[in-house]
Amino acid sequence: MQHNKKLYLIDGSGFIFRAFHSSPLDAFRRSDGIYTNAVAGYCSMLMKLIEKPQVEGNIDYIAVIFDAARKTFRNDIYPQYKANREAPPEELIPQFELIREATRAFNLPAIQMEGYEADDLIATYTNDAINQGIDVVIVSSDKDLMQLVQQGVIMFDPMKEQEINEPDVIEKFGVTPSKVIDVQSLAGDSSDNVPGVPGIGVKTAALLINEYGDLETLLSNAENIKQPKRRQNLVDHANLALISRQLVTLKNDVVLKDKINTFLLEDPDPEKLISFLKKMEFRTLTSRIESQLIAKGVLSNKESREIEKSSEKFNYELVQEEKALNQWLKDAYEEGIVAIDTETTSLNSMEAELVGFSLCTAPGRACYVPVAHTRPTSGELNLEEKNDQNSNKTEKQFPIKNALSKLKSLIENPSVLKVAHNAKYDLMVLSNNYKKYFQEENEKNCEIVPTAIDDTMLLSYVLDGGKGKHNLDDLALRHLNHKTIKYNDLTGSGKNKISFSEVPIQDALNYAAEDADITLKLHQIFKRRLTEEHMNTVYQTIERPLISVILEMERNGVKVDTIALKNLSKDFSKRTADLEKLAHSQAGETFNIGSPKQLGDILFKKLGIEGGKKGKTGAFSTGATVLEELSAQGHDLARTVLDWRQLAKLKSTYTDALINQVSPTSGRIHTSYGMAIAQTGRLSSNEPNLQNIPIRTEEGRKIRETFIAEKGHKLLSLDYSQIELRVLAHVANIKSLISAFEEGQDIHAMTASQVFKTPLDGLSPDLRRRAKAINFGIIYGISAFGLARNLGITRSEAQDYIKAYFDRFPEIQDYMNETILFAKNNGYVETIFGRRIHLNGMKDKNQAIRGSAERQAINAPIQGAAADIIKRAMNRIPNLLNLNSLRAKMLLQVHDELLFEVPEEEIDKSIQVIKQIMERAAEPGTKLAVPLVADAGIGKTWNDAH
Repeated sequence: MQHNKKLYLIDGSGFIFRAFHSSPLDAFRRSDGIYTNAVAGYCSMLMKLIEKPQVEGNIDYIAVIFDAARKTFRNDIYPQYKANREAPPEELIPQFELIREATRAFNLPAIQMEGYEADDLIATYTNDAINQGIDVVIVSSDKDLMQLVQQGVIMFDPMKEQEINEPDVIEKFGVTPSKVIDVQSLAGDSSDNVPGVPGIGVKTAALLINEYGDLETLLSNAENIKQPKRRQNLVDHANLALISRQLVTLKNDVVLKDKINTFLLEDPDPEKLISFLKKMEFRTLTSRIESQLIAKGVLSNKESREIEKSSEKFNYELVQEEKALNQWLKDAYEEGIVAIDTETTSLNSMEAELVGFSLCTAPGRACYVPVAHTRPTSGELNLEEKNDQNSNKTEKQFPIKNALSKLKSLIENPSVLKVAHNAKYDLMVLSNNYKKYFQEENEKNCEIVPTAIDDTMLLSYVLDGGKGKHNLDDLALRHLNHKTIKYNDLTGSGKNKISFSEVPIQDALNYAAEDADITLKLHQIFKRRLTEEHMNTVYQTIERPLISVILEMERNGVKVDTIALKNLSKDFSKRTADLEKLAHSQAGETFNIGSPKQLGDILFKKLGIEGGKKGKTGAFSTGATVLEELSAQGHDLARTVLDWRQLAKLKSTYTDALINQVSPTSGRIHTSYGMAIAQTGRLSSNEPNLQNIPIRTEEGRKIRETFIAEKGHKLLSLDYSQIELRVLAHVANIKSLISAFEEGQDIHAMTASQVFKTPLDGLSPDLRRRAKAINFGIIYGISAFGLARNLGITRSEAQDYIKAYFDRFPEIQDYMNETILFAKNNGYVETIFGRRIHLNGMKDKNQAIRGSAERQAINAPIQGAAADIIKRAMNRIPNLLNLNSLRAKMLLQVHDELLFEVPEEEIDKSIQVIKQIMERAAEPGTKLAVPLVADAGIGKTWNDAH
């Protein structure tokens, strides 16, 4: 398929100010005293953009557009236009001309015209490009340019590395791009001194324009507006709205001297570009651009060989002085990217103390900054000296408060992309440690608020979900053929294992710096693949923004009633003891009920029950499946042991363990979510695993009752209703199920009625139960054997049920066949949002392995889409709660449920906002054929709310 050529229009003036305010002044100052932070940010952006466009397709034409002067034709229309704009900072003024010089050094056109703003020139070039069949990418985040977005025209925010398309404009203004001018005419713009109509903001303006269609129609019908104040404002200030429209409408017919065909992207003159960068004293950026020019063959082979030779080496530096760290940070700001890794005392991010951190700004070049090592400088660990104060002399370390302060500035700076592996962990550690050291002296700003974060673990998860593990060691071997230094090589294992804080600094250097180095190298590979394999959307819209959401959710934690937990633990202890006595009575002797071997001997030898099978160890199998079958045959001991096992597990896993997992600092439990574990995209919960608390048993409900709300709050649960069945109805296009969901029918009753050919009013609870088992079983590719076991029926009956089901819903069988064929041909399946789940065994000769893979193929697009939907909702909820001034906190995500802690006076509004987000989470981008429904419940405990 032939694609249109692409024209990139860079909003140079807009970027200058963003680059200036997002880069620290002191990190970029030439030896002659001239500040160059905006120039550095600008050059880094240009190089990233040209080297690897984030938007699909190549750059064919490119130009940078600047404002010529502050006064334009708009000042003739409205003299107060932009009158309240402050003069540029003194440090920025000398950089304006340097940035124009930088543009020319990159061999790019620098366009400006007296009397017009850069936005007008961008609008005109956009209009010309459309007429010539050329697609346009406007490199800017300026809301005033959003009126230009249309078919063939998108915006790209280089700071956030995000596209801005029509759905994004609608989210910003509440209207399509073609109506943005009308909304701005009503709402005005205080930053540009555009008056608008008093009392009307963007939300109200969007409502009015959507209702009346356009500004003229609205103003001509102003007398009919119901709200008295709004009506009067529109009548009295219609002239301001019309003036505002002239101010916000971009001119697209400026007579331009430079034509698009002169904007062809060409290589820069290497001598001219390198000379400029050296004049700016950009050491790292100069080195990076030299490497890129060599790769293109622009520089000589001699220089190429020298750099290739040096690139094979690695240079890891120990940083102990402020001057050295400042240089590394300057390199990060100049480069626009840095890999970060932390070394700590614990895998639990809520408890971990920072020991040191590493930075990498270019492949093979990294540093380690120790802040809290306690061991001697080198040598073996002498256990006899551990308590000898004289043995604790370490090399000089960087002051931890100073280091954390500098890291906060870096992490919160949107102009530098921070890359980490399992970023959630590193960010939690840094934020908690910063809070520990700075809370008392700076209570209002004691959090680190991360911006511009990439995570190589999540990148790997998006690209290769299902292919293998996503830890750093495995990825380094798989993608770089590099064996990393192992953690246990430094800390040991077993009873002799030491904390990382006890690892000598020199030993820690190569390990820590290597982690950051590997992370940056993997990032280069993954980011390229992300574009090549068209996986940007999944990463950018689902996984990447989820980092900060999960981070906050883990930090929030959930309160538990420890007294109730202890009482429940006592109750479980008594009941397990009673069950053990009952088992001994049923067996006719005492035995270790927790021993599978002793239980097997009792069941199949002493009691003589037939059908016992021995495993590889020679002991009888006594797993849950075996005991369930024996219980169904009437063997009471099997049921007693099953009940004992369940209760004992709940006691050890939850009632006993949860008490020890309550944070002494917060008084709450903070579970950790695995973001790259479940193959289908679902989150996993561990330490503790709150997703496995049974909900259908009385014991499970009692455990949930111990999860409580703070005083003055309630717990709010919102749970997607039958989301996987709804997704199945959509992807398989099952007309009858779609109609049933649209009409709000009891889906299991409807299925039972149609499969078993029984009128709804004559349906028994048992038939509905069987239909429910089939509905959910089909999603997981259940076999006749599995369904028979679940329902307690014969295999032939189960086979008849499945046949009747497929006869009634033939679309499901079609979906299964098509999905299995696709998986065999491609090795993966996809969700409706583009997530790929790679599968092993689709062509295996072993029928059992192949059958398991086929069942995974059937289920993965459905379960994966359900996971994508709730993640999309989670990403939007915090922002919408904040916009509505609601204080609800997201506490837990369990399968299809989200749990919140909400002030009692905000419950109704919170339900309204969150429910709406969850039920519209598939949009924009995907319009489901069925409605999503999120059921809400509230209570003082989790059990009451669910």
